[in-house]
Amino acid sequence: MIKDNLKKYEIIDDCPVRNVLDRVGDKWSILVISILGESGTLRFNELNAVIGTISQKMLAVTLKTLQADGLVSRKIYPQVPPRVEYTLTPLGESLLPAMSLLVNWALENMPAIKASREEYSNRKELV
Repeated sequence: MIKDNLKKYEIIDDCPVRNVLDRVGDKWSILVISILGESGTLRFNELNAVIGTISQKMLAVTLKTLQADGLVSRKIYPQVPPRVEYTLTPLGESLLPAMSLLVNWALENMPAIKASREEYSNRKELV
């Protein structure tokens, strides 16, 4: 009975949890979604400036992935130079409440996590 229930996790293409977490669990996606959720619409360079520590190539890859998943929309304005804006789609916006819980949990528990890491590191050195 339990094994039958767990089969849904075996194949990544069939497992919604693994599939979604593989996409949004990378280093930048949740940050990009959070920033767009707070600011609404941003141009590429504005988003790059807000994050600060992401390369333009990595930001472009992250935005394309989020766009492919239907979480971010990209609007190009026909002008010279072209103006491109990024906005969360309704599907992307629907992810914000779940992300908010994770962000709040991280903010609340980061001191305990840092302390645990320090304690673990000190124990490893003694062994």
